[in-house]
Amino acid sequence: MGYGFKIIVEGDYALFTRPEFKVERVSYDVPTISAIEGLIKSVYWKPAIRIVVDKIIVFNPIRFINIRRNEIKCKIPLSSVKSQMKGKGSAEIFASEQRSQRAGMLLRDVKYGIEFHFELTGNRSEHEDECEEKHYNIMLRRLRNGQFFRQPCLGCREFSVKRMEIVDDFDMSLIDSELEGDIDLGFMLYGLKFDDGGKPVNGDWENPRFSDIASPLYYRPHMINGVIDVGKYREGIIC
Repeated sequence: MGYGFKIIVEGDYALFTRPEFKVERVSYDVPTISAIEGLIKSVYWKPAIRIVVDKIIVFNPIRFINIRRNEIKCKIPLSSVKSQMKGKGSAEIFASEQRSQRAGMLLRDVKYGIEFHFELTGNRSEHEDECEEKHYNIMLRRLRNGQFFRQPCLGCREFSVKRMEIVDDFDMSLIDSELEGDIDLGFMLYGLKFDDGGKPVNGDWENPRFSDIASPLYYRPHMINGVIDVGKYREGIIC
């Protein structure tokens, strides 16, 4: 049995933020691997499995749009939330006092094909019958039924996925002619490598504490006729 999946995702807008821009939000031309992994984890994820993206197919031409968004300059400290839960103090911010308007360069009218599989990590195996087939069947059922734990999004939470569908294969004839040829996408963020390896530093899964210390990983993919063969470039990942 194969344990890979192929899905189609569509959205009106997407924002895969380039880290080199500090203030304004500017999107990469295509999704980052970490954004795709987060989208899939919205459907199903456990510490016992690791999502591995194999290919990304870009169907629609790459189009940008500029907008301005209201953002909050700060966030509520976790300590304030915990204090309020205990009846001590309050956890609040006033948007009218902390609002800041920022420009953003987004992608619009996006459609991607995503091919991925998962691997067992050995972390927190809660049942004796822990196996790939079990997780495969759960993921397959949730994708077919359109179930998710939180709304899947395309980079930012406000840009939610409009349609997600599992397919047997991709119709490559639907790739726009503008994407023909070899397109060098430059260095892109692949993801973050956490020092704790996804395991609680205190060794307690019931009350876990993670280090949150991570190093960014980059890779330099080429899009060939609309297809990014992520597995081909995985060996070239650099810190």
